[in-house]
Amino acid sequence: MYELPEKLKNLTPYVPVTGQYRIRLDANESYLTAPGWLRQELAAAIEKLDFNRYPDPYTVELCQKFADFFDVLPSQVVAGNGSDELIGLIVSSFTSTGEDMVVVNPDFSMYSFYAQMNGVRVHTFQKPELALDADALIAFAKERAAKLVVLSNPCNPTSLAASQADVLKIVEELSDRLVVIDEAYMDFAEGSILRIAPRHDNLIVLKTCSKAFGMAAIRLGFAVAGTQITLALKAAKSPYNVNSMTQAAGCVLLSHPDYLRGCTEQIKTSRTELYQKILALAKEKAEILEVADTCANFVFLQMLDARRVFDALSARGIIVRLMAPRLRITAGTAEENREVVGALREILD
Repeated sequence: MYELPEKLKNLTPYVPVTGQYRIRLDANESYLTAPGWLRQELAAAIEKLDFNRYPDPYTVELCQKFADFFDVLPSQVVAGNGSDELIGLIVSSFTSTGEDMVVVNPDFSMYSFYAQMNGVRVHTFQKPELALDADALIAFAKERAAKLVVLSNPCNPTSLAASQADVLKIVEELSDRLVVIDEAYMDFAEGSILRIAPRHDNLIVLKTCSKAFGMAAIRLGFAVAGTQITLALKAAKSPYNVNSMTQAAGCVLLSHPDYLRGCTEQIKTSRTELYQKILALAKEKAEILEVADTCANFVFLQMLDARRVFDALSARGIIVRLMAPRLRITAGTAEENREVVGALREILD
């Protein structure tokens, strides 16, 4: 009788929240939806597609648009079907079965997921505090002889950002192994290393269109690296990994830099307002133990009983992310922010 491989027998799927909720503040999506004029441009671009033809395997125009916006060379850019595809591709292509990889905790769970899929041993660096200790992480990776080190900056879910100097120290001190820095939330913070990534032959920086740009639906991500790694990624990926509709939508989106910068500023304003409201509530309610100083588009807070608060919010039609003993709450519209804070006050009262 056929048996599943061991790596699949114990594989736990990623389970996103489903169901109908009035207010969704759980997935770190943008609360900004595409305006009418942008939807018209998207529709016009898709209307021109030859649906009987394969997409551009090299995503030439798309990578050029990305490079123009972020001030890098298009030859240093690889497009992917969301950052998730790129993470999976990096883990499977730059490590071998039985080799070692380092992630940090807490951080994005999918890094470890793809390692498990490829038979890579995962060593988890436990942060003693929410902030990252670069020196301790470097020592940890060297002790484990890790071939690959992956982390997000700013961190999901802590909302904190390591300094550019600390991140570059990690890259340089671990120069004999690959370091991947996921900058999915860097649009809301300071200290990006995206533009200087190609100077380091052991570094990949990831970007996404799902957060600041409000295009989670099209599943589009990018990797920026030096020539050697970029060529390797292009060789390892599937030939037509980014479909024609996503390429067309991405080109339209990245053609409007002022709009994208405006979206980012609106989200940052909402994030700050939500953070300040929750911080003020924490001074009144002893059940809120800590509110992290956010550098992302969400607020991360520690609760005396996070499960109770999560269930009570869900009962009110408000979904956030439970990461006991903490909650992660994505910034929403002004009204959504007011309602979630008001609900928190009622629950804690």
